[in-house]
Amino acid sequence: MSGTGASVIIIGAGATGLSAGWWLARDGVDVLAIDRGIVGWEASGRNGGGCTHPFSPLFAEEQRLWPMMDELLGYPTEFRPQRIRVAFDAGQFARSAQAARDAARQGFASEVLDIAELRRLAPLVGDGVHGAHLHRFGGHANPHRTVQAYAWAMQDHGGQVMQHTAVTGFTGSGGRVSGVHTDRGTFGCDHLVLAAGPQTRRLAALLGIDLPMAAARAEMIVTEPLPLMPLGGVDGNGLYGRQTLRGNLAYGGGPHEWIDPNGIGATPPPSTPLMRQIAGRLARLLPRAAHARVIRSWAGIVENTPDGRPVIDRFGNVTIATMSSIGFGLSPASGHAIRDLVQEGACGFADLSSLRLSRFERLEPDWISRQGWQPPSGAGTSGQAGSAGRMLS
Repeated sequence: MSGTGASVIIIGAGATGLSAGWWLARDGVDVLAIDRGIVGWEASGRNGGGCTHPFSPLFAEEQRLWPMMDELLGYPTEFRPQRIRVAFDAGQFARSAQAARDAARQGFASEVLDIAELRRLAPLVGDGVHGAHLHRFGGHANPHRTVQAYAWAMQDHGGQVMQHTAVTGFTGSGGRVSGVHTDRGTFGCDHLVLAAGPQTRRLAALLGIDLPMAAARAEMIVTEPLPLMPLGGVDGNGLYGRQTLRGNLAYGGGPHEWIDPNGIGATPPPSTPLMRQIAGRLARLLPRAAHARVIRSWAGIVENTPDGRPVIDRFGNVTIATMSSIGFGLSPASGHAIRDLVQEGACGFADLSSLRLSRFERLEPDWISRQGWQPPSGAGTSGQAGSAGRMLS
């Protein structure tokens, strides 16, 4: 590498990018994370904090790492183990049972809760429950504290974070990227990691890589503090979230409001119709908290692939990671996987073949409209990455 830059440049200072930067920096790699905003300002700092993904090939590593992340990073994440998943009908209960079976195949236990035990562990739950599972795996953490912990720990190991810096293009030849152009200058690199959330598709297109994804608003609401439940991680009724250590309920969940990521600023405002809808469903999930006031809300932007699964893949000296709305919980493991791809060319602890981009080679060009994921204005509905000249082969 020559000139100003780093051996590895990561575009995106969310949980995935910062975790990858921390894993690389702790190996002694010269790494620079660049973000158009501040760390964790979009989806990574604006989610329910769940750490429970038994359907992912990264699940076993996710579960191994989360209980030790405070010690590894040297900063608090507020991780708390275990989750309760409440079902209001047979279909919801079947999906929860499938998650339990997926985890059981990997050595993780769950159990069906009777109503008395459910009320003991989560006393804010009310009547009308079809059933509930206690997953003795997974858990939740504080997204804001965790993202900041990644950033500080990365810097402690010599990594750099550059905020408020927009990427405008790339320099490269022979199928390799050698520089990143920004509004603050050009930075050279030996390897590039794209982990820029909804902007990953646009940036990949500049390299000639067609990455199918659609962007949506992710909204959260937070209530005033309530007495702490014995187990603060309770999902259900289409919602995900947690009770914070102060007692607030922080929850979000669909339906998604599909947007054009290029037509909205770095700080998307909350959407009042979605906020009311989330509050109503939370009152059904936890009716003994229905009296609590909603004291704040926020929105972020999440990216979604056609099948809802991440893409983690390497093309020459470029590694792409788009996590399809589940990046925070998987971040300890995805950062480790990206470190392996950058340093070794392949992941050493999990089979990532199901996360390769090539699975979308026969995707219909109009896949976004087929799935009904169009922004209300109809803007940004093309499923194609664009006509940018190919830099990578």
